[in-house]
Amino acid sequence: MRFTHIISGLIITALVAFAPAKQAYQLFDKAGKKTTYEKMLADLQNADVVLFGELHNNPISHWLQLEVTKDLHKTKKQNLLLGAEMFEADNQVVLSEYLQKTISRKNFEADARLWPNYKTDYRPLVALARQNQLTFVATNVPRRYASLVSRQGVEALEKLSPEAKKWMAPLPFKIDLTLPGYANMIKMMGGMHGGGHGSMRMKPENFAKAQALKDATMAHFILKNLKKDQTLVHYNGTYHSNNFEGIGWYLKQKRKKLKIVTIASVSQKNIDELSKKNQQLADYTLVIPNSMTKTY
Repeated sequence: MRFTHIISGLIITALVAFAPAKQAYQLFDKAGKKTTYEKMLADLQNADVVLFGELHNNPISHWLQLEVTKDLHKTKKQNLLLGAEMFEADNQVVLSEYLQKTISRKNFEADARLWPNYKTDYRPLVALARQNQLTFVATNVPRRYASLVSRQGVEALEKLSPEAKKWMAPLPFKIDLTLPGYANMIKMMGGMHGGGHGSMRMKPENFAKAQALKDATMAHFILKNLKKDQTLVHYNGTYHSNNFEGIGWYLKQKRKKLKIVTIASVSQKNIDELSKKNQQLADYTLVIPNSMTKTY
């Protein structure tokens, strides 16, 4: 009987030892080949701007953002800046006051228009910046102005006060709706809204223009704060930087020689191989199992 138990134990041990490891993510390079975190990090250290595209409710995206930022800080020190879509430009004062330890966390979180998942997903990044006295740029256009464009078109921005216009890309700004990201958005919205006809329906073109306003504004505040020899890591929804469009496109319109490294986040059933639809999205693609739990 004892011999049988020993054999059974050895069999179980062998099965566990040879069971495939469960990976939480896999990185791929621009060519679609598997790569390592170390190789990606070495590339990021030489970038002027890192556009880290996330899946907003994915814990691996948020965890890796934090790890990348901590590791970049080890070498860049005070030449590392942070920026995020999740903070609107007119909240820069309250964000900076909190980072400078002028106001309490309670006051900051009460006054800033924070995303519902701030505490789990973005607070660690803000805490890292506060602890190390790093600049954190609120890059996004106030949502009320993006909503205005969605409803009335980009022309409605001209009616705003000079004070309001401080919180967005300088007007007028270039919009190219033939870029695949915007074109696909128009196509998608057209299907959802029956072509956008009718006074109560949002025009698909205006929805794409609101997206362009966000992208242009984020690029504007990145460039406004970035200085020579610095690296700014920007956290944004992956669709804002996929296919080297969006924020990256606007950055290149102003500074063609800017070294931008993009990271896209995607979810796949099989993470051992980059699917065809997810190829050429970015310089690096973070592939996460679609069975991964969500933060909301």
